[in-house]
Amino acid sequence: MSGDQILQLFAYLMPAVVTGAVAFYFFRLHTRNEDGRRRFLLHKDSQKDTLPVRLQAYERMALFLERIALNSLVVRVAPKTKSKSDYENLLIQQIETEFEHNLSQQIYMTDECWNIIKTAKNATIQIIRSAGMSQTDSPDKLREDILNQTMEKQSPSQTALAFVKKEVSELWD
Repeated sequence: MSGDQILQLFAYLMPAVVTGAVAFYFFRLHTRNEDGRRRFLLHKDSQKDTLPVRLQAYERMALFLERIALNSLVVRVAPKTKSKSDYENLLIQQIETEFEHNLSQQIYMTDECWNIIKTAKNATIQIIRSAGMSQTDSPDKLREDILNQTMEKQSPSQTALAFVKKEVSELWD
């Protein structure tokens, strides 16, 4: 094969190669676009089904945080005996029972949100325990000490509730 024939063969193949490359590029672009569109439609359909369930989980956790807020907890749960330690245990038991009742909600929220809720629960229990270590001898005095501690600073459940509200607002973005 002479150089002239090779040049002529190259001249015939060049348009076919360019056309093939352009077709391949547009086909790949079209395929990616279609995949993205399908993913978007699937996400949109699943969002329509899961959003109400997720909102319900956030609602339940907001209710949990409101119920374990120390000021509402000590008002709602009255002492049953004259023992300070019994009342302390009763308050902690109420928090643990509420938490166990809502454990399944963690699958509908982010890990960060769930960890903040757990931290708020543990911090609330810690506040009750630290108030129980005081020199008080009656459950009514313990209630008063707990309420005084919540007056000084923001309760852990209020901080966690603010985070839950922020995360719910991000669902709309």
